[in-house]
Amino acid sequence: MKSSYSDHQGGNCVEWAPGLAFGGGLVPVRDSKDTGRAPLSFPSAAWSAFVEGVKRGRV
Repeated sequence: MKSSYSDHQGGNCVEWAPGLAFGGGLVPVRDSKDTGRAPLSFPSAAWSAFVEGVKRGRV
């Protein structure tokens, strides 16, 4: 899933796959411009807190 702020002109963004959470509750996140690299993994609770912070303008 890409951010709604992303454009299709090569802008910087990250992608995450909510349906592909790894075992142990880890959320995979990758660079949209370098999809061949391994994703970073974040605990689902930490990722949710980050997303909420972004939505509220805290990040």
